[in-house]
Amino acid sequence: MSVTQSRVAVIGTGRMGAAMAVRLREAGFAVTAHNRTRAKAEATGAAVAATPRQAAAAADVVLVSLADDTAVRQAYAGEDGIAAGLRAGAVVVETSTVAPETVTALAPLVEKAGAALLDAPVSGSVVFVEQGRLTVMAGGDASALERARPVLDVLAAHVVHVGPGGTGAAMKLAVNSLLLGLNQALSEALVLAERAGVPRESAYEVFAAGAAGAPFVQYKKDAYLHPENATVAFTLELVAKDLDLVLALAERVGASMQQAATNRRLVGEAVEQGLGQRDLSALADFLRGGVRGGGQP
Repeated sequence: MSVTQSRVAVIGTGRMGAAMAVRLREAGFAVTAHNRTRAKAEATGAAVAATPRQAAAAADVVLVSLADDTAVRQAYAGEDGIAAGLRAGAVVVETSTVAPETVTALAPLVEKAGAALLDAPVSGSVVFVEQGRLTVMAGGDASALERARPVLDVLAAHVVHVGPGGTGAAMKLAVNSLLLGLNQALSEALVLAERAGVPRESAYEVFAAGAAGAPFVQYKKDAYLHPENATVAFTLELVAKDLDLVLALAERVGASMQQAATNRRLVGEAVEQGLGQRDLSALADFLRGGVRGGGQP
């Protein structure tokens, strides 16, 4: 299916969903967007649908990008939901970070309409979307993934089929457990260096140039060096939500996740102090002490 033939719906135009809609529209796709706050969908420049059903009915590929399991389940169900609008042969690409059980529960609704569901969450920030450099970890039918590839290849540099339905969601939780562990380790190490008398900029330069200088360390530099001006890419409130999902999956499969449990406790304390809507890099500010809400130490 060519770009000019493919019609795409984007349901959920928060930071990532909006960036996806814009990227796809600029690449030549016919894009229809839906968001509970209509103005956010309108800001993408795409056609706007009043309901998830209306958006799905206009599309061959439906991308879903929502905040949590509850929002995802609500978007699929009911007479105005995604499932009610799907056309036979369509592919739903669920990019939200959700529990594998949520994917398992939604699949029959999609399949009843003659469509296919991929749980295909992504790794990468808004900048990665804009540059087409996301990593997609897809669970579900391989032939459905091939049908969605013309869309995904515009957004991603790497598309990996990780297994049957539910494995994409599980893989994303594993990825986030690693990423959020790195966030905590970087925050702690930066504050340690500062307390020992090393200027923040010098310490970060060493981290970024050394063996631990992962892409995350590189692209979050400004957020860590200038937390008062940090763009909110991933809130600490969502970090807490994702760590809850990680720990629930770990309990179900019998995996030891001691670092994730420690991370969840610390993030919970930061959220309780009013940092829930700050970027995850604000964990370093929390560790410096004296932080309340949007303020700085």
